[in-house]
Amino acid sequence: MVKEKKRADKKGDKSARSPSSPSDYPEFAKQDGSAARQDASPSAAPPLDVPLKDPAGKREAKSDSVPNEDATQYEEPVLTKLIVESYEGEKVRGLYEGEGFAIFQGGCTYRGMFSEGLMHGQGTYIWADGLKYEGDFVKNVPMNHGVFTWPDGSTYEGEVVSGMRHGFGMFKCSTQPVSYIGHWCHGKRHGKGSIYYNQEGTSWYEGDWIYNIRKGWGIRCYKSGNIYEGQWENNMRHGEGRMRWLTTNEEYTGQWRHGVQNGLGTHTWFLKRIPYSQYPLRNEYVGEFVNGYRHGHGKFYYASGAVYEGEWVSNKKHGMGRLTFKNGRVYDGLFSKDHIVVFPNLDGEVMSYPNSPSEGAPAVSISAEIMRKLDGNESNSLLGSSLELDLSLLLKMYPERDQSEEKKQVEYAVLRNITELRRIYNFYSSLGCDRSLDNTFLMTKLHFWRFLKDCRFHHHNITLADMDRVLGANNDIPVEEIHSPFTTLLLRTFLNYLLQLAYHIHHKEYQPFILR
Repeated sequence: MVKEKKRADKKGDKSARSPSSPSDYPEFAKQDGSAARQDASPSAAPPLDVPLKDPAGKREAKSDSVPNEDATQYEEPVLTKLIVESYEGEKVRGLYEGEGFAIFQGGCTYRGMFSEGLMHGQGTYIWADGLKYEGDFVKNVPMNHGVFTWPDGSTYEGEVVSGMRHGFGMFKCSTQPVSYIGHWCHGKRHGKGSIYYNQEGTSWYEGDWIYNIRKGWGIRCYKSGNIYEGQWENNMRHGEGRMRWLTTNEEYTGQWRHGVQNGLGTHTWFLKRIPYSQYPLRNEYVGEFVNGYRHGHGKFYYASGAVYEGEWVSNKKHGMGRLTFKNGRVYDGLFSKDHIVVFPNLDGEVMSYPNSPSEGAPAVSISAEIMRKLDGNESNSLLGSSLELDLSLLLKMYPERDQSEEKKQVEYAVLRNITELRRIYNFYSSLGCDRSLDNTFLMTKLHFWRFLKDCRFHHHNITLADMDRVLGANNDIPVEEIHSPFTTLLLRTFLNYLLQLAYHIHHKEYQPFILR
């Protein structure tokens, strides 16, 4: 598994590295449970993630150059001076009629059908500079359907109105590997159409055009395989859209401005993972972007299960924020350039090491020790730090001397059934879901309600809405999110919710025994 992660990291874009593996977060434990190496500096906490060195939106322009579209824009000259110098063919009452050949003043020629002295019907007109038109004529004007062939070999075949490409047609450029099929208006790409930038057909755009400019809605597939689907303005990603970087296994959905992420959006980094592990191996940021950087207010979900919500400046946590570690511990406070400014007081949990090396101080900084304590790498839970349960509601009923033993008994009960509980979680979280990019499914509140109904929790004189309110009050969930069906639950949260509901439903039945 470790080798797979390393190979995945090497495949990423080195010039624009994203938080793409748990090792990018030194203060969090790795997925296999081993503690990550800590910053040895006693004055600063380890950084919480690796900022992007280059906005992801600008990355594609560097990695996938396309032919200059301006160089592929051709014009059709209008037939104006049609003064015949010589004519060979049939005549009726002195007018050209039927099939004939005419040479016009300036060197242009026409071979085809005439009617009442005018080019009318099928014919071929060749300008003096070599541009050729083969197709229908209506009273000296190319109309209906025809083929333009430019001197360099570029061609257009399709509908023609008043001597210009207008309607549906296909253009192929001979000097560059560019071809377009779609709608035209007055000689320009306009409406729905598809343009291909290479002969292999791996670099293309399909969508809306406004007079040779990509504008509206469209899909852009780059040579690298990366795909953008969304709104365009002046040939750039602009508005709402989704970008998928297949080369680095990333995805961004949200607002764009002038080709880069600007506004609200969600950027996800998908990682390889082993089946049935608790956490999805994905890092996800939901919040504000400015010029391709995380900037403003946002929420970052780490692959380890930790969550940061707060202020960001140029891809770094900066300002007020809340960091929830994977074991459920919470730090609220100031961040500066990705570092915690003031460490919390853990009430004696962290040893005070002597400052003098001669007194035997260990080669670990106090800040690193605090980070390990917060993150739960030294957890005494029988279930491990990643599944540490919140048993405060249960334990407060017991004297303090008995709480440790009671905590173990609950953990033993969960441990005896953890395999079945994992199976249940995986089954319900996958209901109604398509294939997951990182081989995992997160349970939503909607899945959780389905589970509660199947297990008949609501038969205990408590409705699903009441259960939501109980869980919301116990876990400080905002009122507007208490009944949200889209809220996601990790396995740890799922187990905590089951314990809290079981306590709420049954604690009165066992209270006499407990008090005894």
